[in-house]
Amino acid sequence: MRKSEEKFAQDIVNEVRRDYERRREERKPLELQWRLNMNFYNGNQYAEITPVGDIEQYGKQYFWQEREVYNHIASIIETRLSKLNRLKCAVSVRPFSSDDSDVYTAKLSTQIVKALCEENNIAELLNRASTWSEVTGSCFFKTVWSADKGRIVGSSKSKAQLREGDVEITVVPPYEIFPDSVCASSLDDCQSVIHAKAYHVDEIKDIWGVDVQGEDINVFSLDNAQIGGGLGYEASLPNMIDSVAHDMCIVIEKYARPTADKPNGELIVVAGEKLLYYGELPYINEVNEQRGYPFTKIICLEKLGCFYGTSIIERLIPLQRAYNAVKNRKHEFINRLAMGVMTVEDGSVDTDNLEEEGLSPGKVLIYRQGSNPPKLLESGRVPIDFQYEEERILQEFTTISGVSEISKYSNVYNQMSGKAIGLLVEQDETRLSIATTSLRMGIKRVCEQMLRLYKQYCKTKRMKKYSGDNGEVEFAYFTASDLQSDDLVFDNENELTDTLENRRNMVLELAQMGIFNGENGGITNRNKLKILEMLGFGNWESGRDVDESHRKKAMKENLEFGKREIEVAEYDDHNLHIDEHLKRLLEEKDESIKALIDEHIKRHKMMKTMSDGFTQEVINNG
Repeated sequence: MRKSEEKFAQDIVNEVRRDYERRREERKPLELQWRLNMNFYNGNQYAEITPVGDIEQYGKQYFWQEREVYNHIASIIETRLSKLNRLKCAVSVRPFSSDDSDVYTAKLSTQIVKALCEENNIAELLNRASTWSEVTGSCFFKTVWSADKGRIVGSSKSKAQLREGDVEITVVPPYEIFPDSVCASSLDDCQSVIHAKAYHVDEIKDIWGVDVQGEDINVFSLDNAQIGGGLGYEASLPNMIDSVAHDMCIVIEKYARPTADKPNGELIVVAGEKLLYYGELPYINEVNEQRGYPFTKIICLEKLGCFYGTSIIERLIPLQRAYNAVKNRKHEFINRLAMGVMTVEDGSVDTDNLEEEGLSPGKVLIYRQGSNPPKLLESGRVPIDFQYEEERILQEFTTISGVSEISKYSNVYNQMSGKAIGLLVEQDETRLSIATTSLRMGIKRVCEQMLRLYKQYCKTKRMKKYSGDNGEVEFAYFTASDLQSDDLVFDNENELTDTLENRRNMVLELAQMGIFNGENGGITNRNKLKILEMLGFGNWESGRDVDESHRKKAMKENLEFGKREIEVAEYDDHNLHIDEHLKRLLEEKDESIKALIDEHIKRHKMMKTMSDGFTQEVINNG
């Protein structure tokens, strides 16, 4: 590398590092709030943000002070997460038109998306991302093309195994994402985004092939601190602390969106003082074949004027502190009632012995003649105000979090009707609509990026294994040209409102009303398949497998008209074939193809008539 090139690379490295430090300082107040949220969620609820900009613990003021933690925040977050985990976010590719070829490619793309979600274990990624989002307020998905995934296709001198490559999805915590301004409302509003992550120097060598100097980096870890307890005992609480990781280096990836000067954007990767990559954005993952960021943001709650979302924990922290204070003061009062507060005349008894042993049962108490014996002060009873305040705070937990006692404690009151309980549950689901909508739209964007990456990199024929409609394993052979559409839609409504039980009740009511009946008054085979699908028993009845196979065979024949002669088999289900072919006939514009389909339908009808006549003759003859 010439000196001019070295100077150019060093200038870029210095500029990226300065930009990274500026963004980190700008975001520091938000990081402190995230750390405080994590402390309260994990149970360390005696932490506070100091004026100097750090998280510290405040200790006991007296040795007898009760400092136990009654963690309602964790149960609320766990309840919200259990509801969010019910989201399946299944998506389908919408075809360009109603032509069978477009329908077929859209269905193929849908199966590929489902296969990619299974390979990347999208359910586990959703759970992890939801936890980060609920605790800190935001989380990100990163969708990239990894050359180290996929089938092995060969080897080289530098690598023992060469793979065909595949999509890789990772969950990125908000600590690693730095926008150009924290006031930007979304990723699209950012002119550039930095992803900073700590790697071991050996891992950097394996990925980028560059040797960098390791350093000590501060990372967050959990530790137990003796900051809880009460009279006569200590309790340890989990505490988020800074620890040191050795031989590490922060890799800074700066993504800049396309501009007039740089229509393909810009990506700069820096580690330490080394420039690892400098070039255009690698992925065509936006609409109209544009290059963009490989990130997708999900949030818990919207924070106006801020790039990051906000967590429900921030609103619950004052309530949690108040609840802990009430419970601990209540227990301190109970301690006074149980152990008593003693009055002793000066010089009447051995106060050291009395203070050490107290008034134990059977104790012989010797006091000075003529003096008053020690006695316990009348402490009264626990004030009822403690109970009123405790109940009021518990109600505020429900009001602010949106998680009712039915969801949180599984409490169902006998005096409540089923309709009233249903309304309460529906209200709980409504309070989660912001988080669920963000999660669903995030998964939709991730699936769109996966399809666009396949369209960019799958130039040769490749195979993908996926689960068919009936649960059987099927294989698809395709190239990028087969994946025409990346217009995705959701298969169903929000699972929190459109539950399986509600859907089954609705389908059964529609069936009783005769909505699914055909012209002859009975339910057609095609509608039977749809009803079984909607009821969630798609793989339950073996008869459905046969009907579905006939329908698939007819759809494949629709694609072959005009390419080869299509024969009518005796074992074909003629009713299903006629329905599928008639649909293609009505959509076809080519008159020659329409004539072939019409002739094929006539042969089905003829063979159906012959089959029905033979069956009737057998019945008549006994």
